[in-house]
Amino acid sequence: MMVPEIFNLLTPFKTLPAEEVFEELFCGSSFRVERIVSSGQATSDGEWYDQRQAEWVVLLSGSAVLRFEGETEGRALIPGDAVNIPAFCRHRVEATAENRESVWLAIHYEPVENG
Repeated sequence: MMVPEIFNLLTPFKTLPAEEVFEELFCGSSFRVERIVSSGQATSDGEWYDQRQAEWVVLLSGSAVLRFEGETEGRALIPGDAVNIPAFCRHRVEATAENRESVWLAIHYEPVENG
């Protein structure tokens, strides 16, 4: 029998990463769970995330500003804030905390159609 590994999502890197880090933690047939670590990164000007899967994301540490297409201003996030982003809902990260890690937990999934 395989013994499960225990790990801490908030364990910091030894040095602040220069690029955003995406770590797949585990996945199933219709979902993927990842840890994202940002340190001052933002979505490039003029670019939007437009994903075919829905995404539930929670900010665990740090801070961030998330904006959805059609909004004139971003929404400030603090630790504990979570949002469920529907598939094909265009969004972007306007900012993340500089000089420290902002840790996200993201679950990408195939939504169940209500019908």
